[in-house]
Amino acid sequence: MIAPGSWLGVLGGGQLGRMFTHAAQSLGYKVLVLDPDLASPAGAAADLHLAAGYEDADALDRVASECSAVTTEFENVPASSLERLAQRIPTRPSAASVRVAQDRSLEKKSFTDIGLAVAPFRILRSAADCDGLDAAMLPGIVKTARMGYDGKGQLSVRTAADVRRAFDALGGQLCVIEQRVDLAMEISALIGRSASGDVRVWPLAENQHRDGILDLSIVPARVDDDVATRARDAAVRLAERLDYVGVLCVEMFITRTGELLINEMAPRPHNSGHWSIDGAYCSQFEQQCRVLAGLPLGEPGQHTPAVMVNVLGDVWFDDSMTAPSRTPGWDAVLAVPRAKLHLYGKAEPRRARKMGHVTCLGDTIDDALASAVRVKKILGIPGG
Repeated sequence: MIAPGSWLGVLGGGQLGRMFTHAAQSLGYKVLVLDPDLASPAGAAADLHLAAGYEDADALDRVASECSAVTTEFENVPASSLERLAQRIPTRPSAASVRVAQDRSLEKKSFTDIGLAVAPFRILRSAADCDGLDAAMLPGIVKTARMGYDGKGQLSVRTAADVRRAFDALGGQLCVIEQRVDLAMEISALIGRSASGDVRVWPLAENQHRDGILDLSIVPARVDDDVATRARDAAVRLAERLDYVGVLCVEMFITRTGELLINEMAPRPHNSGHWSIDGAYCSQFEQQCRVLAGLPLGEPGQHTPAVMVNVLGDVWFDDSMTAPSRTPGWDAVLAVPRAKLHLYGKAEPRRARKMGHVTCLGDTIDDALASAVRVKKILGIPGG
């Protein structure tokens, strides 16, 4: 066990690092954030912010000297940096686990090697792969193998010519094409796993997206017991086979025929798990801290039905404006009973940028959904 009062490190300065920092500090730890952005949200909350690059050898050595253990808040931290840190201090998750999540082609192969079902896919390494693609793969989605998130780095395709154009538009880099499936629902399973192999699983989240970005998470997901069991078992199986240590989110598709397909994994807390701050006995960020410090895992059970609404920078804009032009109605949001507002401390609102979230609690899912609709209407979010 790493005792409270010790230093914990986190690579990455975004909102996930900020919420980890708050959770770790509430347990009595001091937090060092390594992030190059002087205005990073996590850096503003941390006890110490090192404004340096993730591959800066001196900065990494200082993290290892100051901290008793280190984690990461996003998967694109160089795996080599995690390997360097792991030579001196516990690093959770491991570089090996993060490396899998950094490359969609490797990720898909890992899922299938473990025996988990995925949507049909092919790897596109060259224009020849595009031109020779089996027509049965269409319609589909071409995605860059690395660095894509929130709908970025992906293009929908319907014809063979579309595939070639998409590949070229994405820079001719390594890509994956996934066949479109007849989708009934998207869900995510969030788990915490300790270094000793102890596992805790939160209730499943039912996720609704808009323009490729998470819009709502409804918890618990409105699925039957068989689907819920299969989804939880798949997430645990993946974590165990990867010997994953930390908080892991596994995103999944449910088809209209009831098939469960693994989409992707996030080796960190996840947007769809933010409800746990207000709706669970132990949040995903407290669990991340517990795993990192070698503490007993917390109880992930849900005490209140919850719907999380993502707040993007768009709510600062009038439709025709190219710059922020208004202040959102936070007072009206907070007047909604049992609505919990979380803003991330980002200085500049931009369209499609995640600026915060609102968790709406209720006696039932329907109550929470009704509050979420009110919040969306107040903020001018489509669907309100």
